[in-house]
Amino acid sequence: MKMVLALLLVAALPLQPCHAGEELITSARYPSGEQVPYILDSEGSLPRYVIILFPGGAGTVDPRMENGKLVYAFRHNFLLRARKFIVDAQFATVTTNSTQSERRIQAVLDDIKLRFPGAKVYLMGTSSGTYSTMELAGYLSDKIAGVIHTSSLNRIYGFDARKYKNRQLIVHHVRDACQLTLFGPAKATHDRYGNDFIAMEGGVSVGDPCEPFSYHGYNGIERETVAAIKKWILQGD
Repeated sequence: MKMVLALLLVAALPLQPCHAGEELITSARYPSGEQVPYILDSEGSLPRYVIILFPGGAGTVDPRMENGKLVYAFRHNFLLRARKFIVDAQFATVTTNSTQSERRIQAVLDDIKLRFPGAKVYLMGTSSGTYSTMELAGYLSDKIAGVIHTSSLNRIYGFDARKYKNRQLIVHHVRDACQLTLFGPAKATHDRYGNDFIAMEGGVSVGDPCEPFSYHGYNGIERETVAAIKKWILQGD
């Protein structure tokens, strides 16, 4: 857990007001009735794909209304920055707290299925958010179309996608210098198990190597990284 805890301190940025197109959804609930809020970004009412996003750091997006505005944390995380490149007529995103809780992710899935019954659902996590994507992989194996692990924690080295019924993708920047998410273990899991793998290059690195605007966060190549991921998703049809 040390490598997870170390990443909790990075990428935790101040709450920011939302941008156009975001919608706070509060209809996802536990059986007890407790809300599981999430942010929906979509262009149309009938997306073919919905991607659930688990940010890195502590992963607590905590979306809520304050003084009539939607506010949330981790706006500068790679996945949240990349939403503008993900969302189109075919793709929608759901941003919620990263979690290892099967009950919580099921509450979100149930709500998505009611809202978009014909959509294929993928889960995508980044950095320490991949701790959750790896932990939930077994539970979600027969429940969603696939899971995408970006800038994965080094423990991805032992992740064998062949054990799961759905699709699994690993994405990593070749120059990721964060000691907790090195390129080597991500590449090795492809070499060992044949896991689908995308290696990204280019961009610029600013600041701490574990922060969102370094190579770790695909700074400067967000569009290209998303395009590669969406191409992989579309190839699954």
